[in-house]
Amino acid sequence: MNKVVVFQVQNEQYAIPVEHVISIEKMDAPTLIPNMPDYMVGVVRIREELTPVLDTTRILYNRPFTPTDRTRLVVVMADGLSVAFIVDDAKEIIDIPEKAIKQVNMLAYRQTTYFIGIANLPERLITIIDPKKWFASLEGSDAIKQHVQKMEGSNHNT
Repeated sequence: MNKVVVFQVQNEQYAIPVEHVISIEKMDAPTLIPNMPDYMVGVVRIREELTPVLDTTRILYNRPFTPTDRTRLVVVMADGLSVAFIVDDAKEIIDIPEKAIKQVNMLAYRQTTYFIGIANLPERLITIIDPKKWFASLEGSDAIKQHVQKMEGSNHNT
């Protein structure tokens, strides 16, 4: 069994393996940071840690997210950094049987190496994402990581 956190972006369902997920938080107004990639809407402090907030709708569908009362942050550990992905709704934690996960060989999926499979469940399909590969694949992720680490360092020196 694979335990995953299921969330929704637009009308699609995605999942991240639960071992990568730190928490699910309500959307908080992030502090804007200039000169960052357009998919980074700012940073929030979660459990005393500065966490970049990334617009998942912009990353996947090239348009900005629309906040609702169900908008959540799925906070994951990626490359030694807490990263919050904005999702339309964080639905549930479920177990997916190994046999329900299909490897994807379509060309579009080969270009998105962070899609690690599709769970073919009764009534729905869920795309499973590796958050480490996802964050690493984003243009500008190194700049985000360096900036947050620099901000964290200056906070500890005061």
